[in-house]
Amino acid sequence: MCSQKNMPHSVWSLSPLQRKTLLQHILVNDEHRFLYCYVPKVACSNWKRVLKVLNGALESVDVNVKMDHRSDLLFLSSLKPEEIRYRLKHYFKFMFVREPMERLLSAYRNKFGEIDSYKKKYGVEIVKRYRKGRANDPSVKGDDVTFAEFIRYLLDEDVERMNEHWMPVYNLCQPCAVSYNFIGSYERLESDAEFVLQRIGAPAYVHFPERQTWYKPVTTETLHYYLCSLPQKLLRELLPKYILDFSLFTYPLPNTTTEHCRH
Repeated sequence: MCSQKNMPHSVWSLSPLQRKTLLQHILVNDEHRFLYCYVPKVACSNWKRVLKVLNGALESVDVNVKMDHRSDLLFLSSLKPEEIRYRLKHYFKFMFVREPMERLLSAYRNKFGEIDSYKKKYGVEIVKRYRKGRANDPSVKGDDVTFAEFIRYLLDEDVERMNEHWMPVYNLCQPCAVSYNFIGSYERLESDAEFVLQRIGAPAYVHFPERQTWYKPVTTETLHYYLCSLPQKLLRELLPKYILDFSLFTYPLPNTTTEHCRH
C-alpha cells in the first residue's frame, strides 16, 4: 500500500497539519528507546499506564487512579526536529490497531453514552444538524444521539480535522510515513502487548493491565446489530473514509447484505 506514488514516505513530507497530528500522538520513552503511537479506543489508556510505570510516575499498572492522558507523558511533538529525527531513526516504534467499525462503535457508545462533555460539545450540534425540526430547539441536550446521526456527522467531517476518537488510524499514526517495527492488534491484545514489553526490555514486574471489570466490550453481534440497522447508503458512503484502515491492516469490509443481516 505504501509504495503507491501518492503515499507519504517520510514525516517531513507530510503537510503541517498531518505532521502536527502525528507528532501529538507519538509517545516517547528514552530509557527503553521506543516510540508508541496511541490510538484512542485501542487500549491506549492501558499503554499510557505502562509508560507511566516505566518512567516512574505510577507505582503499578493496577493502581486505581483516573487516567490523566497528558501528565507525566513525553510527546514527540514537544521535541526539536533533530531530536525527533534521531528517535524516529533509532527507536523501536509500535502502534495498535482495531477493526475500524468496531472502534467507531466503541467511541460512539463511550462518548455519547457516558461522557457528558461530549454530549454537550458534539451531541447538541449533531442532533440540531441531523434531526428534523430540531435546528433551533433550545431544549436539545445531545444525550440521545443515534448511531445513524453519528455516522451522518462523520460523513460531513474532514478526516484530517476529526476528533481523535474517530479520526482514522491512518491519519493519527501515518503508517506509511513512519516505519513501524511492530503493529499489534486489539484482537490479539494480550499476546501482542507481551511481545512488545519483552522487545523493549521492560522489567519483569511491568505487565499489561487486565481489562477493567466495568469494561463492556463491543461484541461482533453488537457491531452487526448496529451496522445492519443503519441505512445501507450511509454505510456505503462511510467506508471510503476508513478504507485505508481496512486495507493497510487487512480487515475485511463489513458484510451487511440483506441475507447476512437477516441472521
